Amino acid sequence: MNLRDEFERIMREQREIALATMSEGLPHVRIVNFYYDTEKHCVYFATFKDNEKVVELAANPSIAFTTVPHNNTTEHVRASGHAVKSARPITAITEAIVAKAPRFQETVDAVGDDLIPYEIVLTEAVVLIGRDHWGRIVF
Repeated sequence: MNLRDEFERIMREQREIALATMSEGLPHVRIVNFYYDTEKHCVYFATFKDNEKVVELAANPSIAFTTVPHNNTTEHVRASGHAVKSARPITAITEAIVAKAPRFQETVDAVGDDLIPYEIVLTEAVVLIGRDHWGRIVF
């Protein structure tokens, strides 16, 4: 098993992550659509500019997430890194997210100017294929 290949497959196939941020010492978890850019080794997602995530990430950009399986398996990626506002406009990530989560287009069409794209620079990830098939990747 090539762990990097499995990581990229899971990141390509799964469409949501449970994203954890911190505020006042308490974790906050939300489900967000995402896409993983294999060339930049970066995870992209969008959030509303007045969302509490924006305040939390400005105060502490350290995050953790797990992918949310939708393929009747338990395989997933659990990762950590830092989330920062992306220099890319929302239009630069829309097509890739819509390819995985078509309803995201409705959100962009309705309130695209209110969305802020973020990128997660990964530090490490655990790839879990099965109980006896897992491993850690350091970026």
